[in-house]
Amino acid sequence: MAESVTINLPEVGDVLLERSYRAKHINISVKPPSKVRVAVPVGVEFEKAQRIAEQRTDWIKKQLRKFSQSKAKQIFKKPDGAELITIKKYLRNRVEHLAKRHGFQFNKVSFKNMKTRWGSCSPKNNISFNILMAHLPKKFQDYIILHELLHTRIKDHKKGYWAELDRLTGDANGIHKELKEKYTFYN
Repeated sequence: MAESVTINLPEVGDVLLERSYRAKHINISVKPPSKVRVAVPVGVEFEKAQRIAEQRTDWIKKQLRKFSQSKAKQIFKKPDGAELITIKKYLRNRVEHLAKRHGFQFNKVSFKNMKTRWGSCSPKNNISFNILMAHLPKKFQDYIILHELLHTRIKDHKKGYWAELDRLTGDANGIHKELKEKYTFYN
């Protein structure tokens, strides 16, 4: 059985139907500039996923339109070689500095090519950051770092989390909104 199939939807273009061993439900994602993917769980036929993608064509077109009209800078160049080593060292030092300054403790820190987020924090307080954040201004790098460091104490995104992040950054909601408006990434 094929692990992926590409279909063409009128007014949308190519859509990748891809077998996902992690997905529990059919999930459609749209990434800039025009990448459409449908995660198909094990046991679900590609034909069913295609029908759902066809039914969701208007939503997909809306997402694609959002990307095409966005003024956000698209970040996609992954650093490599000596540049990657330098960037990782700088970001690791920045994480350690902000953790010490604000009294956070974490287990490990790593930098990856993430597809959907700037960072994550595991239940064991292992923090991962999207290496593409190296292209962001320091203000946004610090916001992302503090966002993940705070998850070592508060694991959710409820009201208390945002109030504490606001205290740490001075304007969490404003910085978050500005980051989304000015920058988008894709791998």
